[in-house]
Amino acid sequence: MTVRVGVTGATGRMGEEVIAAVADRDDVEVVFAVNRDPDGENVRGVDLESADAFEDLVVEREPAAVIDFTGPESALEYARACADAGVPFVTGTTGFDDDQREALEAAGEAIPLLRAPNFARGVQALVNIVGDAVQDLAGYDVELVETHHNGKRDAPSGTANRLLSEIEANGDFSGRKHGREGFDPREDDEIGVHVLRAGNVTGEHEILIANNHEEVRLTHRAEDRGVFAAGAVDAAVWLAERDPGSYDFADVLAH
Repeated sequence: MTVRVGVTGATGRMGEEVIAAVADRDDVEVVFAVNRDPDGENVRGVDLESADAFEDLVVEREPAAVIDFTGPESALEYARACADAGVPFVTGTTGFDDDQREALEAAGEAIPLLRAPNFARGVQALVNIVGDAVQDLAGYDVELVETHHNGKRDAPSGTANRLLSEIEANGDFSGRKHGREGFDPREDDEIGVHVLRAGNVTGEHEILIANNHEEVRLTHRAEDRGVFAAGAVDAAVWLAERDPGSYDFADVLAH
């Protein structure tokens, strides 16, 4: 059976990658792709349509799921439209504030909704092991450095925040220290957080755990955005068969 998907932000970095990832599979097809200003554009043989028509398209084309990589405000608009239409929604958008996250969770009460800051399988493996590392090395200093392309808007990245939450849940820390300047000695129980934005770096996250004359470095480096797109398509296929509720990429990999 072919899984029909809709794609938002179709001319964005990730939107184009999602359409390409679908094109590489025989079990998934794009039934519509929208953009704020399509202007007759075409991506991998898919004609783009106006985002203003999204509410109608999600009803008329009957996708099994919608895949979104846009911005917090637009993602929330799309999620609400999907909730009204009863269509599962997958989003890799990051940078939501607390109110927006609550609104997404509310949409997840009506439909299957999956939000993940990163759809790389290697990142999920990193999330799975970092807590154990922090527990095993209690009292060690922890620093996180993340690097992305110069167009990324949110900082730290959604992936970095997910890793930081896992670190905090498994250790005794006083808080996060974002960067350093001037006379600013390190506190024993802080987590150092450093954000780099340069060039066209796809994404890199490194956790340094050090003390007792030793150090452990846990690193994930994405060499191509295609890994995120492929994971998002896997998530959409999986989510199409789920009951309403809020899900995470870890749920996809667990099945």
